[in-house]
Amino acid sequence: MTHPLRDLFYARRMLPLMLVVMLGAALGCGQDAQSPTAPESPLALSTTAPPLSFRQVAAGGNHTCGVTTDDRAFCWGFNFAGQLGDGTTTDRLVPVRVLGGLRFRHVSLGLDHSCGVTTDDRAFCWGRNDRGQLGEGTTANRLTPGAVAGGRRFRQVRAGMVHTCAITPFDVAFCWGENVDGRLGDGTTTDGLVPVRVLGGLHWRQLSGGGGHSCGVTTDNRAFCWGSNVNGELGDGAQGGLSPRPVAVVGGRLFRQIELGNGHTCGVTTDDRAFCWGQNEAGALGDGTTIDRLTPTAVVGLRRFDHVNAGLTHTCGVTLAGRGFCWGRNGTGELGDGTITNRLIPVLVGSGLPFVLVSAGGSHTCAVTPESRAFCWGNNTAAQLGDGTRTHRWEPVPVAGQ
Repeated sequence: MTHPLRDLFYARRMLPLMLVVMLGAALGCGQDAQSPTAPESPLALSTTAPPLSFRQVAAGGNHTCGVTTDDRAFCWGFNFAGQLGDGTTTDRLVPVRVLGGLRFRHVSLGLDHSCGVTTDDRAFCWGRNDRGQLGEGTTANRLTPGAVAGGRRFRQVRAGMVHTCAITPFDVAFCWGENVDGRLGDGTTTDGLVPVRVLGGLHWRQLSGGGGHSCGVTTDNRAFCWGSNVNGELGDGAQGGLSPRPVAVVGGRLFRQIELGNGHTCGVTTDDRAFCWGQNEAGALGDGTTIDRLTPTAVVGLRRFDHVNAGLTHTCGVTLAGRGFCWGRNGTGELGDGTITNRLIPVLVGSGLPFVLVSAGGSHTCAVTPESRAFCWGNNTAAQLGDGTRTHRWEPVPVAGQ
């Protein structure tokens, strides 16, 4: 429900965008692995393959993908609809290469679909496609990457739960997929099987897709949202209903990044402060309460953030000092603080392992260190942590194959 973020889209570092968002409830796979230390033999890895080195990871509903430093995409976890892109519907406990020989700048994940932008600015998607979220003009699932229809070039793609949005090199936004609540921003509530232009004539720097809404930041740092507003996630001061076209987030703050969960929204301002709004049932807004907020509300603390990323009902961020913090729901350890206790304010991930990027998924979280190593934590029922097991982890564990 993707950074770091500032590198690809905000020119603050030299790492590409994660993508994504993101989202989805934890799906059981017939396992009972509730203990973070329950023994389980990891899947054996090939000793002939060179070690993986990740520059970006993206956590989805119950799967994860990453892009290596040599532009190859790998995925692992739940694969019932082909969202891993390896040509099968078999779950994978460790990273497998996405087929097609494509070279990716970044990837972004939804509930059960995956998308990415290649090094030549083409958008490809794969996995579940029942609402047209792959953007190729059909509703058939794809087990390998398929080109998004229209032949446009894109510099960024972001997957919501069952829809997708992207930005062209000319800063024009397009969306496709489910649109029952207006989340495509084209002024209708009709699903889009191919990209449709977001209304308003705005020039976009960055977009994000959530459960039933979408948001973006313009090139002049203004935040806009559209779609469902059941929980106040559009940030326009109202609650309920929907908006099928962009509306301004109130408050007059300038944002350089915005990220969406299922029913909440978070962003980082141009002075590096984190704000959240919308649904706050489990503390996903980080303001010390469980009260829904209809306008941007400051995340507790004086930390300055490089970027934030919102999962289903939790949120994480990396500070300018390179430390990971998470807040919100923590039922399977997705906050990475060694507990399964919900947190209403940010808590340090693990023992302070340094990160350059973090991605919050359905009920798991992944991150990349300055040494290009990927770590994941939280729910692992579908092997979405990539450590060769299905054991939940309450603190970061390295992804296999590195």
